[in-house]
Amino acid sequence: MIRGIRGAITVTSDSEHEILDATEELLIEIIKENQLDAEQVAQALITVTNDITSTFPAVALRRFPGWSYVPVTCAQEIPVAGSLPLCIRFLLTVNSDKKQADIKHIYLREAKKLRPDLSLTRESQSS
Repeated sequence: MIRGIRGAITVTSDSEHEILDATEELLIEIIKENQLDAEQVAQALITVTNDITSTFPAVALRRFPGWSYVPVTCAQEIPVAGSLPLCIRFLLTVNSDKKQADIKHIYLREAKKLRPDLSLTRESQSS
């Protein structure tokens, strides 16, 4: 089966260091919670809000062993008025035998506001 894994995280400022560290933090959680291996990942789409311009978050993925062959694209989110600022979002397309309901979508920091239904489910499962 092909599944999508979503995730998002926020940063407090548009700095290369913070963007790469936050991207790495999000990917670590996605990998851990979904027992994911790079060989399962068909592609990664990363979007950022228009206030993130210091670096490509995809650079952080290259720090992970085996992820250098995963196709990655970075794009800008639609700048909707009132949307969550300084946000990095992931959509990973993966090969998995898991049911859709068993995929763990990860929302960290202020990004928990984007999908409180999934964030609450995730938090209650890890308690």
